[in-house]
Amino acid sequence: MAGMDGFGTLFKRGDGGSPEIFTTIADATGISPPGMKRETIDVTSHGSADGWMEFIGGLKDGGEVKVDVNYQPAYHDTLIDDFEDDAPRTYRIVFPDEDTTTWEIKAIMTGFEPDAPYDDKLSASLTFKVTGKPTLS
Repeated sequence: MAGMDGFGTLFKRGDGGSPEIFTTIADATGISPPGMKRETIDVTSHGSADGWMEFIGGLKDGGEVKVDVNYQPAYHDTLIDDFEDDAPRTYRIVFPDEDTTTWEIKAIMTGFEPDAPYDDKLSASLTFKVTGKPTLS
């Protein structure tokens, strides 16, 4: 199977309503979906076979989502509101495939880093900490 072009991937923000309406935020130039990881629990004992350590799966962590954007001051209030909000919000990453595959996450914005160089575009890096299980559909 051939690879897929990432062009057209969207980052959307839910409004918290029921049903929830999602709006594309910012002008994303790069989106890194959840970097999930899992803890392990050491269950090694004196009876572990041949002196090898043994582990079982522990808690899972949804990781972080990182979004680089062409920063537009018109989005500033929305981004600052999300950064200031302690409650998780629902976000979606929508891929440009035929099935419109999505990652849906509940997350808290933990990073907002704008950049305004004198010789380049306005940009910002956004970081979101996932809470709970990300859903791929």
